[in-house]
Amino acid sequence: MRLIWLCADDYGISAGVNLAIRDLVVRGRLNATSVMVVAPACQRSEALALDALNSTAPRVAIGLHVTLTAPFRPLSRNFRAHGEFMPLGATVRHAFLHRFDQSSLVAELEAQLNGFRELFGRAPDYIDGHHHVHLLPQVRDAVLTVTKQRASNAWIRQCGRGAPLIRKIADYKGFFLDLLSRDFQRRAWAAGLRTNPAFAGTYAFHDDADFARLFPRFLDRLGDGSVVMCHPGFVDAQLQRLDPLTTLREHEYAFLAGDSFAEMLAAHGVALHPVA
Repeated sequence: MRLIWLCADDYGISAGVNLAIRDLVVRGRLNATSVMVVAPACQRSEALALDALNSTAPRVAIGLHVTLTAPFRPLSRNFRAHGEFMPLGATVRHAFLHRFDQSSLVAELEAQLNGFRELFGRAPDYIDGHHHVHLLPQVRDAVLTVTKQRASNAWIRQCGRGAPLIRKIADYKGFFLDLLSRDFQRRAWAAGLRTNPAFAGTYAFHDDADFARLFPRFLDRLGDGSVVMCHPGFVDAQLQRLDPLTTLREHEYAFLAGDSFAEMLAAHGVALHPVA
């Protein structure tokens, strides 16, 4: 059996998303979730409810979902002094043009890591990024620096698939992430930090996207120890205010909670990685 990490992103973005993720963990359908400490539904009570799932036996790896884009707001005064978070497109341009103040990026990442420690009483099991911002120029250097100094036992998500070129080109989002991940992974290894061997889960978030049909493609030839990203959740008013990805989250939840998901894993010789 190939063992994978099935990681639900965006814990903390809304109460409905949090509830769906915890439900799937209890069902044994998820073994990792990434926490947005800057998000409004990431209060102490929501963190305790998630952490309690590991109280009797390890069920879920809990990571830090580094967030640097609007509509969320930075935690550090240093970053706020240079402006609020920008929309994703502007953030990407800013990073590629090297317009970020590096010390402000480091201060914000340290603040988010401190926020995670305050909620869970420990460092995260792994670190990744909302909208994959941790792979961007400048941001990646800050992420690797802070991880090395403050959470050296955490592994970091790289988003390269290692799939054949034709498949990469067909998935433009995955192709872009693959390009960013090559240098990111080299830098992480040079710093002595661990990364996942491969990654899957990207797709175009169109209203008619069929997650159940797409999921087998994520598993095809995916190596042992790899990460599959997902975004299950229940839609509520808070989510609708903060993120355009809404009803597809319920579709993902329905598939992951259903019998066909477990059957599909077994048919592909895949199981969820045990949590240490």
